[in-house]
Amino acid sequence: METEKKTTTNAKATKKENVEVKVESKPKTTAKKTETKANSTPAAKKSASAPKTEKTAVVKENKAAEVKAAPKKEEVIKPAPKKTEPKVKAVAEEPKKKKILFLAGESAPFIRTGGLGDVAGALPATLNALGADARVILPLYMEIPQDFKNAMRYIGSVYVTLAWRYQYCGLFSYNYNGVTYYFVDNEYYFKRNGVYGHYDDAERFAFFSKACLEALRLIDFYPDVIHANDWHTALAPVFLDCFYRGIPEYQNIKTVFTIHNIEFQGKYGEDLITDILGLPEDKHSLVKYAKCTNFMKGAIEASNSVTTVSPSYANEIMDRYYSYGLDNILRQRGYKLSGIVNGIDVDLYNPATDKALFKNFDFTTIEDKQINKQELLKMFDMNFNSNTPLIGMVTRLTEQKGLDLLLARIDQLMQSDLQIIILGKGDWKYESKLQELQNRYYGKLKVIINFSTDIANKIYAGSDMFLMPSKFEPCGLSQMIAMRYGTIPIVRRTGGLNDTVIGFNPAELTGNGFTFYSFNADDMCDAIYRAVGTYHNKREWISLIANAMSADFSWKASASKYLELYDRL
Repeated sequence: METEKKTTTNAKATKKENVEVKVESKPKTTAKKTETKANSTPAAKKSASAPKTEKTAVVKENKAAEVKAAPKKEEVIKPAPKKTEPKVKAVAEEPKKKKILFLAGESAPFIRTGGLGDVAGALPATLNALGADARVILPLYMEIPQDFKNAMRYIGSVYVTLAWRYQYCGLFSYNYNGVTYYFVDNEYYFKRNGVYGHYDDAERFAFFSKACLEALRLIDFYPDVIHANDWHTALAPVFLDCFYRGIPEYQNIKTVFTIHNIEFQGKYGEDLITDILGLPEDKHSLVKYAKCTNFMKGAIEASNSVTTVSPSYANEIMDRYYSYGLDNILRQRGYKLSGIVNGIDVDLYNPATDKALFKNFDFTTIEDKQINKQELLKMFDMNFNSNTPLIGMVTRLTEQKGLDLLLARIDQLMQSDLQIIILGKGDWKYESKLQELQNRYYGKLKVIINFSTDIANKIYAGSDMFLMPSKFEPCGLSQMIAMRYGTIPIVRRTGGLNDTVIGFNPAELTGNGFTFYSFNADDMCDAIYRAVGTYHNKREWISLIANAMSADFSWKASASKYLELYDRL
């Protein structure tokens, strides 16, 4: 009986104690309440499974530690909420990628005719390396190599309305160098020899500009920024404002338009506004300029931002001398105009790895540059003399490139101890005159009327100097490529040449080239003679080469500035 009474009394005491502990340790928050229950569950199971003879001892121990038990439970409960804080913070810090769609008429490595192709092939990849989601859209030209076409993936098709026309638009994709490239397929417009220069270029590129906007629905990619380039895609911002702003997915898209060469504006008759573009009457003023339809003018008006490919060129094109008639509208819209210098692909143009070179080199093995010079001269049946400087030119043979200055003083230059190699093609008058001069100065002047990347790189590496007497130069890539190969540029201070070539200072051994300001043949000759004089001073010349080869012309700096621009829109 006594045992039963004791057991009954102990059981009551245990029950009372459990109630007291539960009340004392009652949590103030839901998280604590959950943890208390979880902690108490194993204890309850343990008590239930323990033998009756041990219950009394357990109860006595609980009584003795009653005051201490509650604080211990609170100490376990306190840190629990802090465990989830780092996870919430990590999720919140994930950056959102800026989505950019790059519109271009050409892009390396698929199809390239000039600097625009280099930009479209390099800038998007660098933007992606910096954390953006940049993609490119191009026409599917017949001349794109078949190997690329075979690897493309078909996405789908839409029909594009262009005034009264209703044209098929197929879309393909291809991934290259970490960038997704899209290709607009229409054989009527793009299955032809050559990229530009067809009788209906206005219609072809008006179609392409509108097809780029229609393609967004197929790829389900609505970018933060559409970046159009030159007159070929200049109508994209215009069409976006006129026909697509009412669609929710298109409402917040910003636009950037880059002028790579203001000479080519897409100028046609006024009848195109209704017959091809199909713009509403109240929007005609966007593209009307000087009694014609001007594609580039439309982009300047409709885009959120207008850029050029160098700060100096952005200032120059607001002057009538450089603007080809657009200076008035550019001054009016000057608040949205800026310039960002292009970069070059430093992996592609690398004298240490370039397979086109006779012998690879870098600054530490700069003496091997002379081997490239010797083999280049041998290739064109010209005599090698290490004391005779070799001047190279890789250029289009046009008025813009300053060929008139060279032709005006070529007889004078050929009397000096120097040699010149010219690679390029262009206007017939320059081609024929240079070939005539080559026959006259055989062994001192070599002219190759063609274009070859292999020969171009051999000239970059084998020449001592590189001549660019341009009348205007929006950016220019050749002077940067030449410096990458340790070849010293001689340039007129205009556009991107002014922004990338710093005149040599022999007193301080600073600068990376030779410059002249006026578009004048005598000033050009003065710069050439200064370069030749420095060439014979080996201490100054090696310092000049070091400055040129150490300059950073990579795309990273340029791409960072474009990202800043996109963020400001």
